Amino acid sequence: MNRVTTLDRSRPRRGRPGYNRESLLQVAVQVFNERGYDGTSMDDLSKKLGISKAAIYHHVSSKDELLELGVNRALDGLFAAAAEATAAGVPAIDRLEQLIRASVAVLVERLPYVTLLLRVRGNTEVEQRALDRRRQFDRLVAGLVAEAKADGDIRPDVDPAVASRLLFGMVNSVVEWYRPNEATSAADLAEAIRTMAFDGFRP
Repeated sequence: MNRVTTLDRSRPRRGRPGYNRESLLQVAVQVFNERGYDGTSMDDLSKKLGISKAAIYHHVSSKDELLELGVNRALDGLFAAAAEATAAGVPAIDRLEQLIRASVAVLVERLPYVTLLLRVRGNTEVEQRALDRRRQFDRLVAGLVAEAKADGDIRPDVDPAVASRLLFGMVNSVVEWYRPNEATSAADLAEAIRTMAFDGFRP
């Protein structure tokens, strides 16, 4: 009999760790980030979780599904931030700044998931779909840069596609060194990036 907490049970059985889909995903993403997705087997996850593979399969169909849930947690946050920023009734340069701030907040709030997303290399269909969504997000950012450039709010010698990659290169680099227990807040990080980037972009 399955000893793991299922979606419709609120209490784990005595003496065994209880997982629902969310808590299982959190541990799986941690292991993917530590060992690499390709280097992680279902046996590895089973040992880390302290439950059987059958118990894992009660919640998800495969390792690929865990990966997709993880990367979509990051992507959904970024696209929600983009939707809010692009809908704001302000000039493009201000929408771009708003998107940078919101993206840093997503990164800090969902750090393990964003870390996993940034390590995707396209080796599976799930990874390819994630990369397609990342490219869609990149195009959205480049569109905002182009609009701000047309408004005269960005230097004319700045290429929108390059600028968008550089902007999010700075944002994404945060995953390599930021730790949640550090004194620097998401707002402080966003302001530092905004200052470095936009003071260089403006004419």
